[in-house]
Amino acid sequence: MNKSEDASIPDNHVFLRGRLADVPIYRDLPSGDVLAVFRVTVPRPPGERAKVDSIECATVKPRIHKTLARAAAGDDVEVVGSLHRRFWRTPAGPASRYAVDAASVRLTRAGRPGAASPGRTPASG
Repeated sequence: MNKSEDASIPDNHVFLRGRLADVPIYRDLPSGDVLAVFRVTVPRPPGERAKVDSIECATVKPRIHKTLARAAAGDDVEVVGSLHRRFWRTPAGPASRYAVDAASVRLTRAGRPGAASPGRTPASG
């Protein structure tokens, strides 16, 4: 039996297709890794009050960093990954937020000459 055929088996797989809201922000982590944080805006179905959702994505994968280095706000983007809840401490107490942990990113430069970008990165990258 295929995992996708059995709804009783948990699966944490996210696919987003939208636009890059802004250029990524890079943060040095205590582990020595560099975290790239970026937001993808995705349209909501017609008839809903809000027109788009802005979804935070993050990755420590250097191959995806290279793809994001070529990106500009407004570029079309596809993100594959999993949903993670991040926790941290603030002066007011613990805080958390959900973000997509990006395993792969594909970039298309929207409305620019030479539209397609070879920005596909493998999930293992």
